[in-house]
Amino acid sequence: MTSYTIIIERGERNYSAYCPDLPGVVAAGETEEETILLMKEAIEFHLEGLREDDLPIPEPTTSARCIEVA
Repeated sequence: MTSYTIIIERGERNYSAYCPDLPGVVAAGETEEETILLMKEAIEFHLEGLREDDLPIPEPTTSARCIEVA
């Protein structure tokens, strides 16, 4: 099992997400939870396509942290 970092952004009417380690893999949903589910499906679909085409699977290198500032 591999873990990829996704970035979730809240818009005026929805949420969107992308995966820095997999350019072009994006999703949008009405809720954060829906967006996470759609991103999981999009990543799995993308990796399946890479495998079918005998292309390398990118290793995850991105991490994210929340920091507090005054």
